[in-house]
Amino acid sequence: MLTKVATNIDSLQSAVPTTTAQKVVIVNGSAEILDVLETALDAGHYDLVFVESSEHAYSQIKRVQPNLVILCVRFENAEGFQVLSMLKLDDETRRIPVLTYTSEYDGEECEEEVAKPSEVEMFSGKAAAWMN
Repeated sequence: MLTKVATNIDSLQSAVPTTTAQKVVIVNGSAEILDVLETALDAGHYDLVFVESSEHAYSQIKRVQPNLVILCVRFENAEGFQVLSMLKLDDETRRIPVLTYTSEYDGEECEEEVAKPSEVEMFSGKAAAWMN
């Protein structure tokens, strides 16, 4: 997965207009993802701003007005989706490109212990939450 993130970052470099020091805000990144993104984006001479939680992300993004936002969204925690919605509803931030990604759950449970959807859940309105 990390290789795929780095490859996608390379393709984004051509999508973001080139001027001196593009500003990129990274929200909710795990240490592993932050290392990959920092390495990939450092080569392009980007000013990186790391925001550790979604709680103040919207206000920091609005203040910084970056050229790109990289936002981790997770189904078990809707805060990332709330930040994305707020950014897209605000006239001052809606044109900022947002790259969203999801990562594996960082909690105490191992993969075998995470509940799997039943057939009823898979064919109900909750199916989208299981698709990731």
